[in-house]
Amino acid sequence: MSHILLEYGQLTKRKEYTMQTFKYEGKEIKSPFDQNIMVYENEEIIENRFGGDKVTVPGFAAAVYDVIIGSEMVQDWDKMEKGCSWFAKHFPKAYMTLLD
Repeated sequence: MSHILLEYGQLTKRKEYTMQTFKYEGKEIKSPFDQNIMVYENEEIIENRFGGDKVTVPGFAAAVYDVIIGSEMVQDWDKMEKGCSWFAKHFPKAYMTLLD
């Protein structure tokens, strides 16, 4: 299926969305979300909101974390749970520090 978009006065076709993947330590890791997310280029230091403990994660993991927190704020529990499960699987130590 393709979508028709009006772009600068012309009709264009866009390919069906494919889920984002990230390359990390020789592995390909699929995004937990059905839409693209803005990914940080460098590693990011994230501080636990409640206890202040800090962890360093790759930019794509920091972006997933941002979506998790945003989803919590707007009460999108399904998206939040997808992100938390993904984080626990791929970055268990960071998950325990930031989200558990």
